[in-house]
Amino acid sequence: MTTVQPTILNSLPELVAVRHDLHAHPELGLEEVRTSNLVARQLEAMGYRVTRGLARTGIVATLSNGTGRRSIGIRADMDALPIAEETGLAYASRMPGLMHACGHDGHTTMLLGAAKALAERRNFNGTIHLIFQPAEENVGGARIMVEEGLFERFPCDAVFALHNEPNLPFGQFAFREGPIMAAVDEAFIKVRGSGGHGAEPQATADPIVAGASIVMALQSIVSRNIHPLDPAVVTVAAFHGGAASNVIPSTADITVGIRSFDPRVRDELERRIGLIAARQAQSYDMTATVDYRRSYDPTINHKAETDFARSLARRFAGPEKVVDLERPFMGSEDFGYMLKERPGTYFFLGGARAGNSHPLHHPAYDFNDDLIPIGAAFWTELAETYLKSE
Repeated sequence: MTTVQPTILNSLPELVAVRHDLHAHPELGLEEVRTSNLVARQLEAMGYRVTRGLARTGIVATLSNGTGRRSIGIRADMDALPIAEETGLAYASRMPGLMHACGHDGHTTMLLGAAKALAERRNFNGTIHLIFQPAEENVGGARIMVEEGLFERFPCDAVFALHNEPNLPFGQFAFREGPIMAAVDEAFIKVRGSGGHGAEPQATADPIVAGASIVMALQSIVSRNIHPLDPAVVTVAAFHGGAASNVIPSTADITVGIRSFDPRVRDELERRIGLIAARQAQSYDMTATVDYRRSYDPTINHKAETDFARSLARRFAGPEKVVDLERPFMGSEDFGYMLKERPGTYFFLGGARAGNSHPLHHPAYDFNDDLIPIGAAFWTELAETYLKSE
């Protein structure tokens, strides 16, 4: 049975108000100035030592108790998305074209709730670092914080993070040892031909025809070049060329999204995309160049920390509320950069509502406020258990 500390229950109206305020004022990655200020003020009022400025708007709040030498890091992301909100809520985004469509407003609020409980209870022996991270969605705020000395300045024996998931049953904890989120890359292909009049195609080299051939050939990579048991995705997400029915353009552009887990698979995907683009274009007497950009690495959980969090969740919520994921998600997450530097785990907390729950990144999505006391209480118990008083 889920246990929620009285401190969190008493603070719940205030926490919900904070979540709604954050939702109404979304900010993109590395621009979370208002969000960062709000979070810092609250943490300072609770007695935390607050360090600002990592990855521009990131915050680390530190609290020590007793004489223990162990330390723990818990991360919440703060940034929003460039999506126009369609919820119609009283606290809907006031920023045109921006919204909290992934629940980072809820993640931040849950960790603030835990921060208050931990500061008031002081039921731990060691040091807690609460990491409020910017720019998870697109800039890699976790990577930037690590590069700027996060773990040198704030040593952590282990780090933890969660994400709400509206497609999982409410209050369900979902864990997975090893890979849980994919690496994500992008390829920008430019096909160069020779344009001309649409009525005289024989006098041109049509990059749209060559580009269409490239698009179809890319579909063979996962099915014919990657082992069937190695997860991978190659998605052609955009194809642009030409603007009029009587004009054959000189160039066409193709945008490709790539997902994988294994470094060898990742290398092979890059190699095959480059080879297919060049050779298919060559077969039409044209050229193609590929700008291949590697983005987030995969998020890979450590066994001991995953076992620890899973065991705690079973005691916290009951065994029936805890599952192991059969397969990883093909989405990406920059917490993997923290897990490359320190042991830890990343998991999901189900937030399905009665009736229809809109998925993450949907313009009608809204974080489920009923998760706030559960997430805050779990973070509190996780920190206290990890830094158990002797």
